[in-house]
Amino acid sequence: QDEEKWDFVLVSDIHEVGSEKEIKRKKFLDELSKKGFTIKKIEDKKLFYGVRAPKQIFQKYQGLLRKPDNRLQNPNVHQDIPATTRIRIVNFILQNTTTPDLEKLHDLMKKKVFEATFPLHEKEEVREFLKEKWARWRGIFCQQPIEKIRCYFGEKVALYFAWLGWYTCLLGIAAAVGTVVFVAGITVFSSSQVSKEICEASNTIMCPLCDQKCSFWLLSDTCTYAKVTHMIDNEGTVLFAMFMAIWATVFLELWKRQRATVVTNWDLYRWDEEEEELAMELINNLQHEPRQYQHSYFRSTIILLLVLLMIAVLIGIAHALVIYRVIAVALFTQSNFAFLREQANTMAVMTGAVLHYITIVVMTKVNRRVALYLCDLEKPRTFSQRENNFTVKIFTFQFFTNFSSLIYIAFFLGRINGHPGNYVRIAGKWRLEECHPSGCITDLFIQMAIIMLLKQTISNVMEYLVPWISHKLRKKQQRPKKRRMILGEEEEAEDPCKRQWLSNYQLNEVNIFSLFDEFLEMVIQYSFTTIFVAAFPLAPLLAFFNNLFEIRLDAIKMMRLCRRMVPRKANDIGIWLYVLEAIGILAVIGNGLVIAITSDFIPMQVYKYTYSPCMTENNTGVDCLTGYINHSLSTFRIQDFEPYTNGEPGLALTGLCCRYRDYRNADDYGYTVQFWHIFAARLAFLILFEHVALCVKLIAAWYVPDVPQFVKNQLLDRKHSNLHEELRWVMPQKV
Repeated sequence: QDEEKWDFVLVSDIHEVGSEKEIKRKKFLDELSKKGFTIKKIEDKKLFYGVRAPKQIFQKYQGLLRKPDNRLQNPNVHQDIPATTRIRIVNFILQNTTTPDLEKLHDLMKKKVFEATFPLHEKEEVREFLKEKWARWRGIFCQQPIEKIRCYFGEKVALYFAWLGWYTCLLGIAAAVGTVVFVAGITVFSSSQVSKEICEASNTIMCPLCDQKCSFWLLSDTCTYAKVTHMIDNEGTVLFAMFMAIWATVFLELWKRQRATVVTNWDLYRWDEEEEELAMELINNLQHEPRQYQHSYFRSTIILLLVLLMIAVLIGIAHALVIYRVIAVALFTQSNFAFLREQANTMAVMTGAVLHYITIVVMTKVNRRVALYLCDLEKPRTFSQRENNFTVKIFTFQFFTNFSSLIYIAFFLGRINGHPGNYVRIAGKWRLEECHPSGCITDLFIQMAIIMLLKQTISNVMEYLVPWISHKLRKKQQRPKKRRMILGEEEEAEDPCKRQWLSNYQLNEVNIFSLFDEFLEMVIQYSFTTIFVAAFPLAPLLAFFNNLFEIRLDAIKMMRLCRRMVPRKANDIGIWLYVLEAIGILAVIGNGLVIAITSDFIPMQVYKYTYSPCMTENNTGVDCLTGYINHSLSTFRIQDFEPYTNGEPGLALTGLCCRYRDYRNADDYGYTVQFWHIFAARLAFLILFEHVALCVKLIAAWYVPDVPQFVKNQLLDRKHSNLHEELRWVMPQKV
């Protein structure tokens, strides 16, 4: 039965005898035969070639790298070599076998000599267990069988699921705290003094929000919007932002401990990837010379300039979204529908968020091609180096794609738009948007909520449906041929390999980036969950529920809908750990900026402790925020409007002035002392928050050791016993 196990299957179209493709295919298969490979051919609509490597290859591997796969140190255990290691070695040899025309398998696949190459999903005990217990929706709250995943898919996939499970587990804590903060915000929905003042401001006339068709309006008209804003923007949000900065650090520190425990059990703690790769090269070709390390400052400079150019393009797209929102507001305010006119700003934010999501989907594909092109320019020495370079570039591009628009809303919206009588305009025509009198944080909340919900619903549905539909279609296309084969050539149809190879071929193709895509998706989600969490406390809750489904969705895809991945050996999640640490630092900076700049927390505190009735009149019987709204609005004389501002008179008949959100004088419209006071307080808070948060992060990183003590002791005992064993062999020779 072992003789009928095939390591890999190569699929090719049926080419004409004597054609160039047929000759190239024969040359490649001949090279494999010279290396001792057994090849079996099965013909259907396509040609299937099963390949099985000779035992000597695996004996060489175990001789060169005995420790990782053979703890017993017994040279005669080649039958017990794990299936994942077999597949990995055979894949390496297939990819690096060169024909007399100096072509490798990669080149032949580009020229359509071979259509596909994949290891087989074997009908073994581990697979059946994973299909029944792991790749099922009903197991959504069950613990994952990481050891079994490792036995079937290799260490890299097992570590991904171990990390994802750990991340989801700790997200539960963050989600609970975020929900408590949000619920606490709802309980003060109507009790906020600032909201009360806005709701009661029936005599406060506000300046028009656009040039044409916009009337003067009463501040009390936006009562509900103000209540929603102060539901998000309160003292609890500040504490939650600090908590999330600490949570991000503790999560990574605890993951390092978890990873150390897992890889020690796998005997891979001190595994050397470079040594492994050199061993594989020598097994494939004894005359192989290692490729030397190289560095070119010229090439690095070119790549850096191209990366900066790409970032500039992505920021340009964010600017285009800003221009869309400005024009959308202008068009909505001129609409014949009263609802669109009244909710012009909110509708512009919501449609802008949907447009932003579409740009994310499109630019993700563009970013991948650009990052791959830049990696080819770099000419990395090894595959793992290429993967690391690609990871850094694609994450950088994706970060700007996802967050440029959010950064504008958080830190620029309503701060660069000028003031009545002197608005900043695009092309001298359209006014830039301005914030609501109760703050800009609701705009950021809406943008984040829409993007996260769309990413986690549409993207996940597509991620599952596309492979499922594709698999069903491929299966349907193969069926008629299969029936004819059974009727016409019963002997060949009886071949058990044929049915197995066909069923594997009908599954969806996987590539080297299949697992990478899953990691990237989760890391971008982690960025959303931590960086702007001050504006959207429900982000961890959404991420938590998404991940519960994501784990099973990925499991079902890998086990039922896709061909078997080529196992990869690894002892950590690689460069992703450094990316996550960078996000942790960005989270501190981002949340500090959101509270200091986007939120009204600082202006409220400055008013409370400097200008409020509690301070100026020693009146302790009233709420200290009484009068805050009137204090935060400036006055504008209506006759100073630009001549082409054609606002409808409306309420303007009752007074000569209107109010707008800013700290400016009523005479020359210059900044008041209060503006500079608040500006200084914002900077002071930002510096204090970031230093305190970073210090707490450093203390947490020091307090929680990366490697548990029992793992260190286990490694110490292992070293001691190995040296002791060697000494026993050395001592008798000296006697």
